[in-house]
Amino acid sequence: MTTLLIMAHAPLASALRDVAAHVWPEAAREVLVLDVRPEWDGEAAEAAAQALIAQSAPGDVLILTDVFGATPCNVAQRLADGRSVRVVAGVNVAMLWRTLSYAQEPLDALVARAVAGGAQGVLQLAPQAPQIQTQRPPRHDQEHPDHQQ
Repeated sequence: MTTLLIMAHAPLASALRDVAAHVWPEAAREVLVLDVRPEWDGEAAEAAAQALIAQSAPGDVLILTDVFGATPCNVAQRLADGRSVRVVAGVNVAMLWRTLSYAQEPLDALVARAVAGGAQGVLQLAPQAPQIQTQRPPRHDQEHPDHQQ
């Protein structure tokens, strides 16, 4: 199984794991999180991430990070090797839930699922107008009793 690491600006990584626990309590316990502190530089964040990965089960690692170009993403990119450690930026709840839903799939498929889940979870919604439904008086048609349903 692929190890999932969420690396984001504090406290987002921990908050996302907590959200995951609403739906998958068992799986959420397996999710690694790294809340990158504001006082950390890239080297401190990278050392913390490497320590987390070293403590995880051997195998593939998928790192979900918050913002492309920010410290958590830059650190994750330094850890990525393109084969067993991959990175997807722009983590959101939809991405996380999709990733956990398909956690047993191979890494390449899991990366595709994460990207699709994240993109499909972003929608512009139109305001919902109240629906006015007129209520008809009940029909008491003895010849057609099925009309009363």
